[in-house]
Amino acid sequence: MIVIFQALTMNIYNFKTQTLDEQEYDFSQLKDKVVLIVNVASKCGFTPQYKGLQELYTKYQERGFTIIGFPCNQFGKQEPGDRLVIRQCQQDYGVSFPIMHKIEVNGENADHIYKYLKQEQSGIFGLDGIKWNFTKFLINRQGQVVKRFAPTDKPEDLEQDILKLL
Repeated sequence: MIVIFQALTMNIYNFKTQTLDEQEYDFSQLKDKVVLIVNVASKCGFTPQYKGLQELYTKYQERGFTIIGFPCNQFGKQEPGDRLVIRQCQQDYGVSFPIMHKIEVNGENADHIYKYLKQEQSGIFGLDGIKWNFTKFLINRQGQVVKRFAPTDKPEDLEQDILKLL
């Protein structure tokens, strides 16, 4: 008798998290979507990127694109507020894409999804640490991380990479 073992493929569908309202969020619901995961902050010089991110989300949502934001207070303490403060920032920028609970993206307490993202796509010079708010990870329809973008990469500069996956 021959037994064939199929290797488990790691992808974002293997993870769960919590929304900003502390509801369970299963990444498996993102199957067959192109996803952009971003660590966000309400009081950062890059916070105006929310506008461009929302424009991308609005433009391509019907084609299977979504954005997932993760508030993080590890960089200059630029996300110090609770979920009400974070929600207010969302409203100020007209953000309608999903925002998850506040997490850490670096260090011993880094959230499991960020440990995975950094393992799959290292940063400049092969370093895996997140350098600042608004680092972005692009995920294909199979749940695999295909590209990492720096905080200085504006949302509109990501459009061609997103279109290639849609």
